[in-house]
Amino acid sequence: MRLCRFSYQDKIGCGRIEGDSVVVVQGDLLGNREAAGMTLPLEAVRLLAPVLPGKIIGIGRNYAAHAREMGNVPPEEEPLIFLKAPSTVISPGDAIVLPAASQRVDHEAELGFVIGKAVYHVPEHEDPLKYVLGYVCVNDVTARDLQKKDVQFTRGKSFDTFCPFGPWIETELDPENVMVTGRVNGEVRQQGRSSDMIFPVRKLIRFLAGIMTLMPGDLIATGTPAGIGPLASGDVVEIEVEGIGTLRNPVR
Repeated sequence: MRLCRFSYQDKIGCGRIEGDSVVVVQGDLLGNREAAGMTLPLEAVRLLAPVLPGKIIGIGRNYAAHAREMGNVPPEEEPLIFLKAPSTVISPGDAIVLPAASQRVDHEAELGFVIGKAVYHVPEHEDPLKYVLGYVCVNDVTARDLQKKDVQFTRGKSFDTFCPFGPWIETELDPENVMVTGRVNGEVRQQGRSSDMIFPVRKLIRFLAGIMTLMPGDLIATGTPAGIGPLASGDVVEIEVEGIGTLRNPVR
C-alpha cells in the first residue's frame, strides 16, 4: 500500500494511492486511515512530505564502501547515529537550497523508514519491523565541508531543505535487499543494495529503541552507499529505491 500526504485546492489531506488515483482518508496516516468517500486523480494533487517527523535519525557509515571513500573506518560494534533538525524536511519537487555558509553540499541517497507505533526497548521475541509504518526514499543532504570542520554532524546535516523524502510511504516492502540509486541530472552517481548495510533495519530499530522512544512519524535514514558528490544550482537530484519509487528535487 502506498500512503501519501498531499495538497489539493489549497487544502492538505492524506490518502492511499491506488493506480492513478488517491483514495482520500480521514485524519492522518498514523491513525486508522478510514476512507473519507472521496477519490482524486493522482495527477491533480501535489505530493507533500508523507509525514512531519518529530525527530529525524540518521545512520552514518552504514555502507563500508561509503565509509572508506570518506577516509573512515566502518563501524563494527554499534551504529553511528546523528539527528537532523525536523525543519530540514521538504516535499517532492521542492528545491534544495545551497546555503552561503557551505562550499560543498552533497547528495546522499538512502532508504528510510517511518515509525508507525511507539516503541522503547523491543522485546526479544518481537520482530522490530512491526513498529514500522512503511518505507520512503530519503536524500540526506549534507554540507560536507562543515561536517568535516565541526567533527560532529548537526550543522552540516541541518540546514533548511536538507531532508527531502517521499514521494510516499510504501507499507509492503522487504527492506533487507533493495537497490538504492542516486542520480544527478540523469547520471547515476550512487548505487548499492540494502543487503550491504553493516547494520540492517531490524538491528537499527532494536539499537535506537534501546536509547530513545521511537514515536509514530519519526523518520530514520539508514545510511548511504558510496558515490556521494557535490550539488550545484540547476541540478536535479533523483533518489530511487527499488519497490518504492523515485524522489526528485531541483537544486538552487
